[in-house]
Amino acid sequence: MTTDILAAPSRLAFSYRNFRFFWLTTLLVSFAVQIMSVSIAWQIYDVTGEALLLGLVGLSLFLPSLLLILVTGLTADRFNRRVIMAICLGVELLCALGFLAFSNAEAHEVWPIFGILAVLGTARAFWGPSAQSLAPNLVPPEALANAITVNASAWQAASIMGPAVGGLLYGVGPSVAFGTGAGLLVLAMISVLLISKPSIRESHQATSLETMLAGFRYIFANKVVLGAISLDMFAVLMGGAVALLPIYAKDILHAGPAELGFLRAAPGIGAIAMALFLTRFPIRDHAGKLLFLFVGLFGAFTVLFGLSTTIWISVPALALVGASDMVSVTIRETIMQLWTPEQVRGRVNAVNSVFIGASNELGEFRAGTVAHFIGPVPAVVIGGIGSIAIAVLWSRIFQGLREQRSLDRKMVEG
Repeated sequence: MTTDILAAPSRLAFSYRNFRFFWLTTLLVSFAVQIMSVSIAWQIYDVTGEALLLGLVGLSLFLPSLLLILVTGLTADRFNRRVIMAICLGVELLCALGFLAFSNAEAHEVWPIFGILAVLGTARAFWGPSAQSLAPNLVPPEALANAITVNASAWQAASIMGPAVGGLLYGVGPSVAFGTGAGLLVLAMISVLLISKPSIRESHQATSLETMLAGFRYIFANKVVLGAISLDMFAVLMGGAVALLPIYAKDILHAGPAELGFLRAAPGIGAIAMALFLTRFPIRDHAGKLLFLFVGLFGAFTVLFGLSTTIWISVPALALVGASDMVSVTIRETIMQLWTPEQVRGRVNAVNSVFIGASNELGEFRAGTVAHFIGPVPAVVIGGIGSIAIAVLWSRIFQGLREQRSLDRKMVEG
């Protein structure tokens, strides 16, 4: 714990200096990622017109997390997490400059983009466990739920503004969009280095296969934790539609890069509204039932978006998708961080990062692949229905999670 935690105990995360810099880092990084994501997606689809390649974007980002899962978590538990985050940001900056160089070359082949994406995915693989494991060291347990909600709101705020700004900047010129992303990453590097080194207990265990697998053992031994993260993974894996937004914008809604930016921003608008609500009225009871309810709603609103042919329905539907997802994110992440011992937090969060990556990046691969064979509308609608089915099935399999009332360890195991 840092000294400001001990000096000024508070349930509000922003009471702590280190968390404020952590939040700012999250905001800057997320903003850069959103600007570059919408630019990359539009560039690939504009050059190739291939839905399958949009899916490969997600796969390129996800595979490094999967292949390096045993290394990234152990690294977060053994080394200075702030330094790891700064190094990752340096690599991401180089990737942004690579995208910038590619856009200036006006190439008609997109394969170099996927090489850069693989490097970016490697940096993100090490970033995730370190960032997620650092947060609980910056605030006391009483403020952790608030910290997770507020930090998620930074990502969602970037999700609101980033895609819209990215679409507008890409309309001006691809180099403008990627150059802006690079500048934001430089500011993020400065911000993360301003975080004071937290006082955490260092692990002196010898490196072995047993210590590397500790994260897996912990998750699979705790059914509530396993149920929460696997529910989110499979629901978003089935219902994710972000990869197909360029197709919806261009071919179904007959819009351009600016409108694509607003479609990408819509889930963030709903999520930030829900985050503000949860900050004022945090979840104190029936957490498990609320988790399953909102995962089901996530699927239902995904179906609504999939069937829409007008932007006036598509944007509100995506906003409701984001609001529903925000509830599940808050519940899942709070359980993960409050229940996980400090000495294995990095390894547990590495596993969690792969689950998240599977739901997001691998979900994009699923959506792009299915859309390639049966079309974008059936791909989204079937995926939304699948999310609803997952919520129902998981509520039966993980009854302890369903009956979990609070976010701490007062629980019904099962």
